[in-house]
Amino acid sequence: MMNTDTFFGGAPEVNASAPGRVNLLGEHTDYNDGFMLPVATPQRTLVAMSRSGDEHFHFYSPTFDNTVTFAQDGNARQGYGSYIEGCIRLVQAEGVEVPPLRVYITTNLPVGSGLSSSAALEVATLRAMRALLGFALDDVKLARIAQRAEIEYAHVNCGIMDQMASSLCDEDNMLFIDARTLEHRLVKMPPGSELIVVDSGVARKLAASKYNERRAECEEASRKLGVQALRDVQDPAAVESLPSPMRERARHVVHENLRVLEAAQGVSAERFGELMNASHFSLRDDYEVSIPELDALCEALRAAPGVLGARLTGAGFGGACVALCRAGQAQEAAAAALAAYNKNGRQGRILIPVPTEQKGQQ
Repeated sequence: MMNTDTFFGGAPEVNASAPGRVNLLGEHTDYNDGFMLPVATPQRTLVAMSRSGDEHFHFYSPTFDNTVTFAQDGNARQGYGSYIEGCIRLVQAEGVEVPPLRVYITTNLPVGSGLSSSAALEVATLRAMRALLGFALDDVKLARIAQRAEIEYAHVNCGIMDQMASSLCDEDNMLFIDARTLEHRLVKMPPGSELIVVDSGVARKLAASKYNERRAECEEASRKLGVQALRDVQDPAAVESLPSPMRERARHVVHENLRVLEAAQGVSAERFGELMNASHFSLRDDYEVSIPELDALCEALRAAPGVLGARLTGAGFGGACVALCRAGQAQEAAAAALAAYNKNGRQGRILIPVPTEQKGQQ
């Protein structure tokens, strides 16, 4: 495993980082032109970068302990290198001259837990390039380029939320995002509250295929309802005329948008928790992206002291759950929920609050 001194032959020219995100409300709404409320995670991805000094790009990640190398006119193989290459090629397409680069990636974001490690990698890469090469790139356009890199080079047909959150969020405020216009504003966390995020220990194995299936179902529902996207449905009762499963998919999206719009106006911590619970039940029953482990983890969180609401976060089919609890009780509640969840042999772990042994890695 190489360190940065070995990889760069000294210190890198620039360092940049970006956070992951946890979505509090607004799941599977971004590709329906809807609304979202993510917040940044304490965990981040760090990208160190220098000009390579030769005719090749070189990427290294100690997480995977392998080097990706390719010529200026070549391509990175599929994997983490494709996300970085996508960022480079799209910046070149903007007219920026990008020399061959050395890129060293470290992260304490768990891969596959639904905290969007891929968006953090893209945003950190683009921030490092912006610092190294000195070109102008505002944070919204940066998020757009990051999204395109994931779609066009990593072949994940993602919405814009993850990249917007990584580019614009902080840990103290939620980011209200309108996926259609990309209008955004910071919204204070509910007063007297803090977050818990627990990884279920189940990797999101079906998320990609089911994601594309759900997206197609929503597009068909929109066509049948005669709207551009499900965000344009004015009367929630209208979706009840649709055949199953489009009825259930549309019902989730329409009501999820209403939950986000209510929360973004500022609600009590208790009400926010109720909205999170309703979101999970909708994701479980109407959108059908939960699994028994996520349901059990949410139940364990809701039963923990001070917890006001809990839901899966991310695409579903594994990954993590997020809970809102009363301020000062997150450590105790997370530990209680984890003990209840893991007693049946499961392998969950606490991500937020960041465990003490990980804080030195921040």
